[in-house]
Amino acid sequence: MQAMEISRTALDVEWRRLEIIATNIANANSVRLGQAPLYQAQHLISGPKSDFAARLDEKGPAAPPIESLSGVAVYGIETSKAAPRLVHEPGNPHANAAGFVEYPAIDYAEQMTLMVKTARAYEANIVAMNSARQMYSKALDLGKRS
Repeated sequence: MQAMEISRTALDVEWRRLEIIATNIANANSVRLGQAPLYQAQHLISGPKSDFAARLDEKGPAAPPIESLSGVAVYGIETSKAAPRLVHEPGNPHANAAGFVEYPAIDYAEQMTLMVKTARAYEANIVAMNSARQMYSKALDLGKRS
């Protein structure tokens, strides 16, 4: 069941990434209220649970077993350090003395592209999980016939 577990961890990571993208898009037009900090875009940092590069470097009988591969994990969430996007809106009650309103530096096109990419990765892991399930099922059928 190793293949299904790896796909399951990837589904969890990609789902979390979709949640963060949705939060970024939802807050793209939020403004600073009073002394509260302005929303900053977030990015999910993920990678393999185990040291995959070290596994690739190992060769021969000393190589760790395939069972040592355990999928992916969220390493953390990074907050963007980009400067706010300034929009000239002199009539806006949140405008500064120069008539500019600060909005988070969130690029809709970038976020939507990342959303499509993440959704496709999610779908690919569902396909991989279903393929593994079918292979396990076939192996059980072959075992019954023996």
